[in-house]
Amino acid sequence: MNGSTTGKLVLGGAVLGIFGVAAAMILSDPSSSSQAAGNEMRAETAGNIQTAPPRPTPPDEEEAKPEKLAKAAPAKPDPFVIKRILPIDGPIKYGEWHWNEDGAPEGPIVITVDLDARVLSVFRSGHEIGAAAVLLGTQEKPTPLGVFPITQKRRHHVSNLYDAPMPYMQRLTNDGISLHGSKVEWGYASHGCIGMPEPFAAKVFAKTSIGDRVFITRGKMVSNGDSLVDS
Repeated sequence: MNGSTTGKLVLGGAVLGIFGVAAAMILSDPSSSSQAAGNEMRAETAGNIQTAPPRPTPPDEEEAKPEKLAKAAPAKPDPFVIKRILPIDGPIKYGEWHWNEDGAPEGPIVITVDLDARVLSVFRSGHEIGAAAVLLGTQEKPTPLGVFPITQKRRHHVSNLYDAPMPYMQRLTNDGISLHGSKVEWGYASHGCIGMPEPFAAKVFAKTSIGDRVFITRGKMVSNGDSLVDS
């Protein structure tokens, strides 16, 4: 009996010894104790956790916010830069004219007259929509060079000086220089005015407004990409 009792005691002591070592290990491990305490606290305060408001970040510690870059507005096409020339083969003969508005957007009208080529061109928003051979003045009464705004328009007009009909008249100067319809196919000279074939003059008259400019040059060649207002 004593032997068996002793054996039990020894076994119990061994068991206690094991538990003692384990307890000692737990007590000696600070992370385990803090974790246990933390778990106990979470269990007691579950569902009722309150957190402190975040500390405001000082201005010098704030992250720099990327500036919003303004979107650059698309460049608007210049209505006074030549974008299209009518495809006309060879020189335009007296009485000949061309007209094509296809693909030409609405916009400002600019008229050019080349005294050497004896050609008038109509541009709308940089697109040539019409071209014709024209009558010009003589050396005694030349067609003036320069830039002239249209100052007056009359569908039916008769010259006060020469008692001659000037249909679709568009006045350029105070002394009577005008754009108007004429018998261009006859090849006569004018008294300084710019005579256009009458059907062509009617189309030009319908497109222009008071203030539209007429650029009269001598031998000025223009092509795509050139500025009309500097011609």
